[in-house]
Amino acid sequence: MSKTVSEYQTRVYTLLQQIPKGRITSYAALARALKSSPRAVGGALRSNPFAPEIPCHRCIASSGFIGGYKGDWRNVPSGQNCEKKLKILASEGVAFDDQGMLVDKSRWWADFTA
Repeated sequence: MSKTVSEYQTRVYTLLQQIPKGRITSYAALARALKSSPRAVGGALRSNPFAPEIPCHRCIASSGFIGGYKGDWRNVPSGQNCEKKLKILASEGVAFDDQGMLVDKSRWWADFTA
């Protein structure tokens, strides 16, 4: 990675690259794999300088809610960044309803290898 990121961010971004296209994970699942907290994961994703190549768009809330994207959580899914996240995920075959909730629960993925 050529941009300056912390060791923790590097660990988060490395795990993100394991999530297959068309699948999603949660902040909590990433946190468990890192022995960290969902808030810390969210902080690393919020400042991901490599998006969408490092696919932070594949991380959603454990409730199935679309969650945030590029620091935009408020007004989800009406926020501009979150609309972009919805479009990227839709292009990968991951659908959400009008309230921003995951439609197909079989899209969950958490088989991280540390």
